[in-house]
Amino acid sequence: MKSLHYFMILFLITGILQAQELTITGTVTENNTNDPIPGVNILIKATTTRTQTDFDGNYKIKANIGDVVSFSFVGYESEEIEVKKGSSIINVTMGIFAAQLEEVVVTAYGARKARKSLSYAVSAVSSESISMSRAERRKARKARKKSNTSLINAPSGRVAGVNITSNTSYANSNSSLQIRGASTTSHIQQPLYVIDGMPVDIKDISKVQQMNPSKIADVQVLKDKKATSLYGSRAAQGCIIITTHKGNYKLDNNESYKEIVENNFEKVQTSPLSTFSIDVDKASYSNVRRMINNGQQIPADAVKIEEMINYFEYDYKQPKGDHPFAIHTEYGKTPWNKETQLVKIGLKGKEVPQDAIPASNLVFLLDVSGSMNQANKLPLLKRAFKLLVNQLREKDKVAIVVYAGAAGMVLEPTSGAYKNEINQALDNISAGGSTAGGAGIQLAYKIAQENFIKNGNNRVILATDGDFNVGISSDKDMKTLIEEKRKSGVFLTCLGFGMNNYKDSKLEILADKGNGNHAYIDTMQEAQRVLGKEFGGTLYTIAKDVKIQVEFNPAKVQAYRLIGYENRMLADEDFVDDTKDAGELGSGHTVTALYEVIPAGIKSKYLKHIPDLKYTGSQTNKTFGDELLTVKFRYKRPQENKSIEMVHILNTEENKVSKDFKFAASVAWFGMKIRKSKYINNEQIKDIVALAEENRASDNQGYRAEFIRLMSSYQTL
Repeated sequence: MKSLHYFMILFLITGILQAQELTITGTVTENNTNDPIPGVNILIKATTTRTQTDFDGNYKIKANIGDVVSFSFVGYESEEIEVKKGSSIINVTMGIFAAQLEEVVVTAYGARKARKSLSYAVSAVSSESISMSRAERRKARKARKKSNTSLINAPSGRVAGVNITSNTSYANSNSSLQIRGASTTSHIQQPLYVIDGMPVDIKDISKVQQMNPSKIADVQVLKDKKATSLYGSRAAQGCIIITTHKGNYKLDNNESYKEIVENNFEKVQTSPLSTFSIDVDKASYSNVRRMINNGQQIPADAVKIEEMINYFEYDYKQPKGDHPFAIHTEYGKTPWNKETQLVKIGLKGKEVPQDAIPASNLVFLLDVSGSMNQANKLPLLKRAFKLLVNQLREKDKVAIVVYAGAAGMVLEPTSGAYKNEINQALDNISAGGSTAGGAGIQLAYKIAQENFIKNGNNRVILATDGDFNVGISSDKDMKTLIEEKRKSGVFLTCLGFGMNNYKDSKLEILADKGNGNHAYIDTMQEAQRVLGKEFGGTLYTIAKDVKIQVEFNPAKVQAYRLIGYENRMLADEDFVDDTKDAGELGSGHTVTALYEVIPAGIKSKYLKHIPDLKYTGSQTNKTFGDELLTVKFRYKRPQENKSIEMVHILNTEENKVSKDFKFAASVAWFGMKIRKSKYINNEQIKDIVALAEENRASDNQGYRAEFIRLMSSYQTL
């Protein structure tokens, strides 16, 4: 009877506890427009329970009565709501936070604070205590490496609340470090390691533990919730912050970028024409943003200034008439060099309503190799593609091809009306194996061609970190393959994911040669931008092989240089050659190019003397009055092979510049500073920030404010 009594009490207690847990649902919208906000981060404070809103702003999360639910998203004011009895539905409206966004300071993933400024528990181990003493080294030599002194053992006995256990059951096993007071609800037993501001993936912890102690300046152990909350749920077991003497320690980083040789000034007298292909890619900006947020050093070749400039929207008017884009030009002072002027050339693609886009034949080509088995790769990829699936119409169809050691189709062409089936196929995908990217491309194009829709939107969407290592894999071989596939009329979109082995160079080649575009997705926010907000521009081409040729008037311009577009330069004769490939323009896309020009009669250190030419006349034709330049555009309609030409003239009297002009200049200025350009006379970040702040203009999504915050964070690295 007594046992039954205890059982009844236990049953009642369990029931009460379970009754306190609720499944909270709701919708997050913007307070001014009532539009849903996808990708909002939702966290039960003081726990590791979190989720995000879907494409329609809906969410679902488990919480207990009394818990505080936090809602946050870039560009919006954060909200916190307490869970009360009977409040299983919590709808939230968020206000735009653009005016204050630049004040946000990243206190983790790159920002460094003095230890005395931290108001939470920090224990430190100096480099002297990490390194072995002379006696220990002598003892180690005698014992022939039998000593087990290492980084992981450094805090043992020196930092309160730190326990170290060794797994001796297996050869070459790693020690496990546990911090007292850390959450025990997570299945991750190791603390988060941060080395020189860069968080370390779980798979790389063993490499950190095997570091040479002589390279380490100090180790800080954070074991309070207030401290670990800086790094989110990843630090639920505490945080080990390691600072090396050089401050730039890197684990294996196999990212690759195509070499960029900065454009020089060209004399108009000898080189009057500048010819290049447009570039609508924006991958470089989101990739650079990821590096700044993670406190990483930025490789110069990762900085493509044209992609940084084109990341932002500009107030270009919609085209009128038969041409699919409108042309805009401005010129004014150069902020980084008082002796030069700046010319801005902008294109605005016609915005095609989503319901007017022809039926789509899409093939998702997904990398499921072992290198994609990280939180910021395949899991993010799945969630990103669901944003796209939610926008599909009944007349659209999707097939899914995956590749690892080999390639295979996991979903036959399926109507967009069957979203659950498509999403289920995405959910069932897992990562593992090598990377046969070439085989995947072959199969994806085969399926796209078999289901080709005449006058439709036929496209392969490749999502990968670009790490191809089986079969056709070199940049040259991939270029040859994709140029052949381009003839089928199927377009290509490349979406990059992840870090450490991200192959930007390969994806750039594929997108460039495959009549497509390239984006880098580092967060759900970026996924929403690329596959949600800019769905039409990303996936529907309105003009292909778009080329620009600028002729400068030598009476007004002595020399010029194109800022960026180094990998898009064309020979002058390529402009009228319809067999030469160039960039594509999507629905609603904008393209902006900046030229720095040295006016006629100005002496400049950037110009070298050229002897007078014997056979070429040096007389300047002055009959064109105030014309600064003539810009010509050539493009083809998506289903045609003959180009159409447009001409636009910029006069010197048109020198009133917009806020967009100055903001674009600030982005170019910052990009040149990161690249350590030889052409900027003023490298002061504060001046770049001031120019961007003064010309932020309309910033409904908060992207410009985020850029200002990134520049401020870059100062602290």
